[in-house]
Amino acid sequence: MDLALLMKILVLNSGSSSQKCCLYEIGESAPEDPPACLWEGRIEWNGDAAEISIKNAKGGERKDHITSVSRPAAIERLFGALWEGDARAISTRSEIAAVGHRVVHGGPQFLEPVLVTPEVKAAVAGVSAFAPLHNRAELEGMEIVEKLFGPVPQVAVFDTGFHRTIPPAAAVYPGPYEWITDGIHRYGFHGINHQCCAGLAARLLHKDSSSLKLISCHLGNGCSLAAIRGGQSVDTTMGFTPLEGLMMGTRSGSVDPGIVTYLMRQKGISPERMDEILNKESGLLGISGISGDMRQILSARREGHDRARLAFDIYIHRLRAGIGAMMGVLGGLDALIFTAGVGENSSEVRAAACENLGYLGLKLDPANNSESSSDRDIAAIDSPVRVLVIHAQEDWAIARECWKIERSKG
Repeated sequence: MDLALLMKILVLNSGSSSQKCCLYEIGESAPEDPPACLWEGRIEWNGDAAEISIKNAKGGERKDHITSVSRPAAIERLFGALWEGDARAISTRSEIAAVGHRVVHGGPQFLEPVLVTPEVKAAVAGVSAFAPLHNRAELEGMEIVEKLFGPVPQVAVFDTGFHRTIPPAAAVYPGPYEWITDGIHRYGFHGINHQCCAGLAARLLHKDSSSLKLISCHLGNGCSLAAIRGGQSVDTTMGFTPLEGLMMGTRSGSVDPGIVTYLMRQKGISPERMDEILNKESGLLGISGISGDMRQILSARREGHDRARLAFDIYIHRLRAGIGAMMGVLGGLDALIFTAGVGENSSEVRAAACENLGYLGLKLDPANNSESSSDRDIAAIDSPVRVLVIHAQEDWAIARECWKIERSKG
């Protein structure tokens, strides 16, 4: 292949407590299935301490633990390992052709991927209050890329874009009609991955996506379901913000809004403090008192920890209820998809979620469910509803969008 046709694309997935990066190389065509990353980097923050892990396709690895460091300084150190040290993947930063960003909330303005401009950044900042754990971190990533890589093209890909097809009956909240004109409606999130899962499910089932009714369960630190009919999102559990819907790692999911107004009135809790409680001190962490990590919840549950057991039971109850609601919207189901960290790795969560779906004839194959590989069907042979485990491919989807935009310039 002509080396001049190869395009190196760096993808950033920025969060409040983590920063993930992946470098891809794409030639004349971008395949459906992702190639191996040339380089992967990750930062996990715990207060002012950062754990940095890096590896490249040649087997080079590097791990750093640094303390008393700012977020920008840690991210700059991570990027520096792209072209310096044993785990480097490029010779100079000028080899990067484009940088893609996962942007959680695009607001009402952005439905499709766009080149990042000052106007785009201003618009993303304008809706950062709707996704406080994410949009500000994503803007920070854009600024650091500008500083380190200069005028490299940057592309924003929006998690809300896939859900633009949700009909008004599902998207509009039953408050004052003026909310609609104020941009208050269901946006939905995790759309990049839900869309990828729908496409891969059709290929795994050897069917056209236009014929399928799917429920995609994105279960990670953040959790959401999407009802997908004919390849389009028709409903989802997250809403105006990523706080609505299922119980999550540290987020409450849906609660009676009267609880919020009661606590603010009776206990004098400020809006800022309430936002922190619902986003960072609730969910699995809030109920268990142990962790927002499902792995630790499952371990404590096996040891007889009552609050961990309660946290798991609430999580599963709400997951089952959400699946039932999505099924009612679809009017049937061809396949149930599990994806993201918990969905891909926890056989216990998958088994518990499917336990009450026997009335559909749905049956899991216990051996397949206990395997650790992704992109497989774990339903029993005679189950009329298929159950798929699909690896989240958000980074690759973003890289492909960058490739398309850059190719269109030529």
